[in-house]
Amino acid sequence: MKGRFNTVDIRAVIAEINANYLGMRVNNVYDIDNKTYLIRLQKPDTKAVLLLESGIRIHSTEFEWPKNMMPSGFAMKCRKHLKSRRLVMVKQLGVDRIVDLQFGSDEAAYHLIIELYDRGNIVLTDHEYTILNLLRFRTAEAEAEEDVKIAVRERYPVECARAPEPLISLERLTEILSSGTKGEQVKRVLNPHLPYGATLIEHCLMEVGLSSFIKLDGQFDIAQDAPKVLEALQKAEEYMEITASFSGKGYIIQKCEKKPSLVADKPPEELFTYEEFHPFLFAQHAKSPHVEFDSFDKAVDEFYSKMESQKIDVKALHQEKQAMKKLDNVRRDHVQRLEALHQAQEVDRLKGELVEMNLAMVERALQVVRSALANQVDWTEIGLIVKEAQAAGDPVACAIKDLKLQTNHITMLLRNPYIGSDEEGGEEEEEEVVVEAEETKGQKGKKKKSKNKNKVQAKTQRNKPVLVDVDLSLSAYANAKKYYDHKRTAAKKEQKTVEAAQKAFKSAEKKTKKTLKEVQTVMTIQKARKIYWFEKFLWFISSENYLIIAGRDQQQNEMIVKRYLRAGDIYVHADLHGATSCVIKNPAGDPVPPRTLTEAGTMAVCYSAAWDAKVITSAWWVHHHQVSKTAPTGEYLTTGSFMVRGKKNFLPPSYLMMGFGFLFKVDEQCVWRHRDERKVKTVDEDMESVTSSTADLLIEGEELIGDDSSNEGEGNGAEQGKEEEEEERKG
Repeated sequence: MKGRFNTVDIRAVIAEINANYLGMRVNNVYDIDNKTYLIRLQKPDTKAVLLLESGIRIHSTEFEWPKNMMPSGFAMKCRKHLKSRRLVMVKQLGVDRIVDLQFGSDEAAYHLIIELYDRGNIVLTDHEYTILNLLRFRTAEAEAEEDVKIAVRERYPVECARAPEPLISLERLTEILSSGTKGEQVKRVLNPHLPYGATLIEHCLMEVGLSSFIKLDGQFDIAQDAPKVLEALQKAEEYMEITASFSGKGYIIQKCEKKPSLVADKPPEELFTYEEFHPFLFAQHAKSPHVEFDSFDKAVDEFYSKMESQKIDVKALHQEKQAMKKLDNVRRDHVQRLEALHQAQEVDRLKGELVEMNLAMVERALQVVRSALANQVDWTEIGLIVKEAQAAGDPVACAIKDLKLQTNHITMLLRNPYIGSDEEGGEEEEEEVVVEAEETKGQKGKKKKSKNKNKVQAKTQRNKPVLVDVDLSLSAYANAKKYYDHKRTAAKKEQKTVEAAQKAFKSAEKKTKKTLKEVQTVMTIQKARKIYWFEKFLWFISSENYLIIAGRDQQQNEMIVKRYLRAGDIYVHADLHGATSCVIKNPAGDPVPPRTLTEAGTMAVCYSAAWDAKVITSAWWVHHHQVSKTAPTGEYLTTGSFMVRGKKNFLPPSYLMMGFGFLFKVDEQCVWRHRDERKVKTVDEDMESVTSSTADLLIEGEELIGDDSSNEGEGNGAEQGKEEEEEERKG
């Protein structure tokens, strides 16, 4: 996985920063850890955040990174010198991986220098490059260049940066290639001597027709292939020129891994992890899965912001594979045990059958050995007697292969007497003839040949002699029965093993499912939502889609009127202590509907002393041109106070009722479903909706009151009295 910027990346990202963020002022500096810092930039209408990581990267970010609660000493020093200064210039020092950010100009300038190589460093200097603070102190003993000290009050050696060099000559290139080790890749030989980086060199080698993995071996002729390599380096130089004013896209190269699944029919899920980021889609990555971004800056931001969550993904994948491996081991062990028990049953069955088939021979062998033992013949002598009988061709003696008299057993070599050797040989010859005839029939003949060979092997296996231990204390029948009993015992054991294994497998599968469920990817870095300008105030969107803002304090009241009250807007206020100044934003200039005015009036009253006093009162509204900060002669207007000239339009008394809701963005495909939800309503439509809402409230009230007849009568009487009063007024 790619971990840090190379020269091509630095040139591309510097070009994009210069194009987008120059002229912005430093709002603040934060530290994420001891190597990573955030610089918050802003203009009147734009905000941005630059992320600097010592030795690794520099780019803007749209993600919300976790900041340290207490800023470090370096962050405090940067705040002291950089806050409120403009970002004037971003440049690379020579062709080294060093970036110089200049804040302010002339003698008021400060430089923030980021070293993106080795262990890295971030250095704060003044306009003369005198070091004010830095992350990593480097002394003469730790440096190859003994005359250079990177420390506070020393001058940063900007002149020591490696200057750009013209394109390498063919003679120099031949010299470099000749100095390489045999078998070493060409790109690795060239990389230390050139500023392009191994990835760009590899791409350019492929563009001129050479392999990206070409090596200094017998197939590479330096004299013949050096001009092609030089042509590749010319192309690399062209790419470097493009990055000087880069405005292209960014690419993240991905790696695909398969996630294991418990469901047999379900195909494994694919997990794509980020591997590399580049400002160009290089030839060696063209066929790899990749993600395209509008800019290289955004690609880098996405890559690093997902690295932590990607590590969790890879760890989760490893845990899933381990869990599935354990489950497979349980399954494999279960199969092996069943196979062993099944084989034991087959062996016992076969031995029992062979004893039954050779009953007379087995019984005769038992009698001979028992007789010798009964006559107290020495065990060694019994063995000699058996060998003599075998030499004489006695079939019973030939069947006895071993005397295990210490365990009261003999071992006999038994075979199926009903399969004659002549018949078997004839069948084998017949099969071979059939096989030879079928050899000329192509693929079908090959299948037949294989099938016939399997038949021959099966017959041979079936009549293969088997060593069987026979107990001298039992008869031939009893020995056969013993093997059958062993077979039945093994069958019962197999059944119990199957049942126990099923339980064990279910338990293991349950644990595996639990493990897979617990292993979930948790995003550690979330993308920051865009903060709108009105969110610093009290605000809401009316039922008819008007934005209404109000100040949280006197300073914000002052700001709202001075900065945000425009032509066509409506100013809403209440004559109460602490009442906030509300502004209905009306950019179209059309008359504001009564419902929106009422809702704004409710806001003005609720954010006043009436809320605590529980007093219902009215708010009023005026046009934008009636509000002024000019006080009458001899008077003074405090912060947040304004002079209103002309008629005040009072609104109906407002209920002290407020609520809250969730604002979310619907998908583009669903916009048409919500098209007329917040449209401006006519008086009749508004009255109809108010009536229906009032009816719903009355129904809820009746449900809460219950069936109390006395209360019901009082309510009816009160309503009747109101009706009589209204009739008298009309009269």
